[in-house]
Amino acid sequence: MATINTPQARYSTGAIILHWLIAIAVIVNWRLAEAAEHLEGPAAAAYMNPHKALGITVLVLTAIRIAWRLMNPPPPMDPNYATWERMLAKTVHAIFYILLISIPLLGWIATSSFGRGIDMFGVFELFALPVANDPEAGKWVIGIHKALWTPMMILIILHILGALKHQFIDKNGELGRMIPGFGKR
Repeated sequence: MATINTPQARYSTGAIILHWLIAIAVIVNWRLAEAAEHLEGPAAAAYMNPHKALGITVLVLTAIRIAWRLMNPPPPMDPNYATWERMLAKTVHAIFYILLISIPLLGWIATSSFGRGIDMFGVFELFALPVANDPEAGKWVIGIHKALWTPMMILIILHILGALKHQFIDKNGELGRMIPGFGKR
């Protein structure tokens, strides 16, 4: 049984790498979209093209992360966590996965609705999905895509606050489970 000041088992190296790659990609992608928000034409495309490619990268990395998690179960939670903390953690993670799949997928559907594929960083073009060429539907899907960023940001904040609470208030070494070199193992 875990006790205060005893670090919990760490996540696997693969889980840690995927976690941080996805986290960084999501933050960079959010900033790219924000930068393009009030631009038009080529200036907007300069931000939106990498935004779309990075979104597909997040989708692929999330699929890999889910497969990794199925093959490499996460370490157990601290047994001292309250039932509500366990439920909240599981719910936040489940919703994260749903959003990390649905947000980029909706972006791909929206782009496809305009009859376009996605330029993957100038290396190749990802095909358009087989959806109707319907710009009005594309605009509607983009609206949903954008609206899902609010719950994503709320989850990111909850996730960070939860980790900080466990690390600095509960003093259970939680951050050392996911941040390489943080705290004692």
